Amino acid sequence: MKVLFTINYGEEKFKRIRDLGYEVTYYSENTVTNNEDTDSSHILITYNPFKTLDISKIKNLKYIQTSSVGVDQIPKEKLLGRNIIIANNKGGYSIPMGEWIVMYILQIYKNSKKFYEQQGDKKWKMNSDITEMCGKKIGFIGTGTIATEGAKRLKAFDVEIWGVNTIGSDREYFDKCFATSEMDNVFKECDVVVCTIPATKDTIGIINEDKFKVMKDKSVFINLGRGNIVNEEDLINYIDKFRGVALDVFQTEPLSDENKLWEFDNVTVTPHNSWVSDKNNDRNFEIIYKNLKKYINKQPLNNIMDINKGY
Repeated sequence: MKVLFTINYGEEKFKRIRDLGYEVTYYSENTVTNNEDTDSSHILITYNPFKTLDISKIKNLKYIQTSSVGVDQIPKEKLLGRNIIIANNKGGYSIPMGEWIVMYILQIYKNSKKFYEQQGDKKWKMNSDITEMCGKKIGFIGTGTIATEGAKRLKAFDVEIWGVNTIGSDREYFDKCFATSEMDNVFKECDVVVCTIPATKDTIGIINEDKFKVMKDKSVFINLGRGNIVNEEDLINYIDKFRGVALDVFQTEPLSDENKLWEFDNVTVTPHNSWVSDKNNDRNFEIIYKNLKKYINKQPLNNIMDINKGY
């Protein structure tokens, strides 16, 4: 059985795949095009080679494993009727993203941006506009692996953690969970709201004026799920009510120079960077390795996606 990688995990890791019984080929994602070698593959391990690699020509393709959590980059129309398994990298980036959440809540409460600016100006001035995280109520829209890693770390700060998921089922590290239909409770009552949900037909634009207008004055809003779950125009209209906003994802990326979100002192913009870590390569490979081992042994795979639902 032949596996095509478009991500170079190195010869040592490729040998581990061969030892499972696979034939391994590698072509760089930046340059890969269809040829006899690629088109005879059964499995594709990849992120996004689809501008130059036409998967409709890979006739024996049975299984695609992405190195990403989102699968928006996969051309759905080329999968119709082919019964191809899609598995994602769920959990692969959750630890660095959990740390990112903690970092920016602290930055906002401790007014760190102001101190960075003062340091740049060589200005010595105390600032009394500092808030403790202790005792705050932090709500997560979504209780998946990213939210779980964030909640696990935030527990050390003596906070109360609320979460929202489809039916309001209990989750470890969460003190209280609400169904999606009860989401407004989190926006009304929490001091911090963190969005981690994927973009689906049911969630696109779900965070809008109706949610922002009920949030507390001087609350904190964070989004590192998907940019298009938030109505950016509505967020901008309500921006003055927030103590701070931290955004890692946007409706259109890269964020244009003309976007007003660059201009607000209480907004931190990061370039879809929350997932980056020095440990990603090893952690992601282990997810891939475990699934390939399951696949060759005809066992159920982890992280199988419904590409039409987006999760």
